[in-house]
Amino acid sequence: QVQLQESDPGPVKPSQTLSLTCTVSGDLITSEYYYWNWYRQPPGKGLEWIGYITWSGATDYSDSLRRRAFIFRDTSRNQFSLQLDSVTPEDTAVYYCGRSSYSGSKITLEYDYRGQGTQVTVSS
Repeated sequence: QVQLQESDPGPVKPSQTLSLTCTVSGDLITSEYYYWNWYRQPPGKGLEWIGYITWSGATDYSDSLRRRAFIFRDTSRNQFSLQLDSVTPEDTAVYYCGRSSYSGSKITLEYDYRGQGTQVTVSS
């Protein structure tokens, strides 16, 4: 059974950098040919794809967040992380990490497994 767990970022203020880590168990983040994604769901809105890092370490990001998002991994800890720069209250959302099995899942938002999510509230 694959399990993913998002970290709790604590309080986040406008203009700060949001940092989240996803800890994976039951699979390796280097396993071919999986994609390790970050998503978010703002209050009252649908799920939004942020970006992914692949089994080989390649990354891709949504056009709207490309300039502010950075995804990286620590294979020794079987974790992957998201940094989102210069946050505003519009970045308030529940953030999820998830595993998918094809690149087109960034459009379909299909995933094999997903964490329970962590609430991020950007407020001064």
